[in-house]
Amino acid sequence: MSKEVYLTPKGYEELEKKLEYLKVICRREVAEKIKAAREFGDISENAEYDTVKEEQAMIEGEIYEIEQKLKSAKIINEENIDTSEVNLGCTITLFDFEYKEEITYKIVGTAEADPSKNMISNESPVGKAALGKHKGDIIIVDTPGGKSKFQILDIRVK
Repeated sequence: MSKEVYLTPKGYEELEKKLEYLKVICRREVAEKIKAAREFGDISENAEYDTVKEEQAMIEGEIYEIEQKLKSAKIINEENIDTSEVNLGCTITLFDFEYKEEITYKIVGTAEADPSKNMISNESPVGKAALGKHKGDIIIVDTPGGKSKFQILDIRVK
């Protein structure tokens, strides 16, 4: 049985779009490349053919992975999130004691995490430490650079 994958409704929709793109567009492009590579002759010594077959395998692997995520997806219902404590789907504002600044993160499942967009996984060090905590709580996070100290300033949805 697959591990549950937590997704926001938007994240689920984005994965569905990516899957459709891979199945419709990418598969067609690879099929055309395979056809063209075969025209170079003997496929046993055809580097172009080997490269395209590797690309095809990568695309099929990604399709399989996305299908598995969608099958085991648990949608985070943002309307029912309890903001009295940090939960999946919450947006939190933290005060970073080391850098003396506020940072805001949305806590999402691993499939949607994108630190460049301030979307962190519930399994990341900060996400894991914050889950279940309340506004005003201090959390200590083990990071690759050592321990970091944060205070939860706000918990909200969106």
